[in-house]
Parts: sequence; C-alpha cells; structure tokens
Amino acid sequence: MAAAPPAPTSRLRAVVGEEELLRSRAVSAVRAAVLERHPDAELHDLPAQGLPVGQLADVLAPSLFGTHRLVVVTGVHEAAGALADALTGYAKDPDPDLTLVIVHPGGKRNEALVKAFTAAGAAVDDCPKVSSVGDRIAFVRNEVRSAGGRITPDAASALVEAIGADLRQLSSAATQLVSDFGGTVDADAVARFHRGQAEVTGFTVAERVLVGDRQGSLEMLRWALQRGVAHVLIADAIADGVRTAARVSSVRSSNPGDLARTLKMPPWKVKRAQSQARGWSIDGLQQAIGVAAELNADVKGAAASADYALERAIRRIVAIRRETGRGVRG
Repeated sequence: MAAAPPAPTSRLRAVVGEEELLRSRAVSAVRAAVLERHPDAELHDLPAQGLPVGQLADVLAPSLFGTHRLVVVTGVHEAAGALADALTGYAKDPDPDLTLVIVHPGGKRNEALVKAFTAAGAAVDDCPKVSSVGDRIAFVRNEVRSAGGRITPDAASALVEAIGADLRQLSSAATQLVSDFGGTVDADAVARFHRGQAEVTGFTVAERVLVGDRQGSLEMLRWALQRGVAHVLIADAIADGVRTAARVSSVRSSNPGDLARTLKMPPWKVKRAQSQARGWSIDGLQQAIGVAAELNADVKGAAASADYALERAIRRIVAIRRETGRGVRG
C-alpha cells in the first residue's frame, strides 16, 4: 500500500493558474496570514526571470535574527534551469522559519517545478481561467456579496454582458455598484451604472479632481482610458477646469451673471466653476495650474507612460487641494 502524501504545509505553497486576479489574491492572502502570525516577518518578492541563483540562495539561507521570512517567486515558468533546480532542491528540506511561494501562470513550461512542490507537500492554490459566462456570473455574485450587498440574477447577467471577461473590471464594477446603490443591485442599477461609465469624458475626470475626490477621479480616469478617451483630452480638461476655477476665484463678485460678463464666459460654466472652486485657496489653484502644465507636456511625449502621468497628476492636484484648501477636506 502506497504511503499517503505529506500534508500540505504553509512553508511551501504553489499558486498556479491563468487568472491573474486570482493569483494576486492568493498571494495577498498568504502574505496576510504570515503577517498575522509573524508581524515582523521579512518580505521578499522576486521575479523568476533573470533571477540569479545566488540571490535566491541569500534570501533562503537561515536568518541570523530568527525572524520569519516570506519569499514569493513570481513567473516561475520563466525560471532558468539552474534556478528551477535550486527551488526543487530547497523544497525537499524547507526552512521551518520561512514560507516560500512560487507563482506559475499554468502551461507546460517548468511544470515539473510545480509537481515537485506538490510532491513535497506544498499547499496549492488553483487559479484557473474563468472562461464560461456562468462562472463569471458566479464571480460577480461573490464579489457583490463580499462587498456587503446582493445582486439579482438578471443584474449579474447584465453586468457580465456589459463588461465581458475581465475579472478586475467585473470586481471593480461590482464593488462600485454596491457603494452607489446600496444593499440590493438590480438590472436598472446596472444599466444606470454602465450608461454613466460609457459617458465618461475628460471633463468627468476633471470634475472629480477639482472637488477632491481622489478615488472617484482615478476610477473615472480608468474608465475613460478603457473607452479610448485620448490622454491629451483628459489633460486639457483638467487644465481647463483648474484655470477656470482660478479665474472665477480671482474675481470678488459671486454673482454668476456679473462673473459671466466680466470673464466673458457662459453662465453655466461660471456656476460649475464656482462649485468646483469651493474648498480651494488661490495659492492651491496656482500650484494646481503648474501641475496641469507639467501634465500637458507629459502626455505629449515627455513622460514614459501617459497613463501614469495622468494618475500622478490627479493624485498631486487632489493632495494640493487637501493641504492648501480653505478648511474643506478633500
């Protein structure tokens, strides 16, 4: 009679599968569990591609200080032969004061490494591709439940139909729906939410920035970029919003009609700018104009990543409002 396989141990773990979001969550769960038991644990995240065997040996060597260590090696399908051999060798006699996690996206490359970890008693987190519509609907229901709400069957189907297969987008939408519409999400709420996201423009992003809503700004930015709104249009909208708020704030009169005549602007734009200028100081708006000017250059080629340049500028402008504003929290 064959001996029973060794019981899984937290000292070794393999996170395996095509679904990136599930892999990320599995690693985060291990990290949280380790830190709960060992608050002072050392954390090491190492990409396998190009990782020298010596560097791996250094982090796997017994600690001189006796602290627990968590070592996560990602992308082990790209590990060189010597590195895969070193990981396999370590798995045969793991350090009791170290948790080693390997992350593999599935497939045949270095599949033997995962099998070696499994044979050595590693716990395995399976993260298969969520490919069927039914599985994605079940995923949405779980996400809504985790956020503290419930979603009707037709609403879950509508959300999957509207967004598609991207789990991160589905997760974000599910969480936002619960936040926007409360405990129960129905098909009408999904329709209203999706219609709102489809209508996102650079001015939608700018409006959230000016009122100091960092989370909302970044969410609107993500939706705008996903829907193909040009980086330069978003940057221009932010710059226009900041400049207009500054112009309105610089004139003593608060009467929209007087301001519209003085500034030669439509009354509706004056009213919107007055609303967006609340909580700003003149100094803060001047600083924000400087950030917007830098952003304009960045999205036109000065920055390596226009996406990152937009996100960074949004964070900076919201922070300026919070730090220099007139007694209003952003």
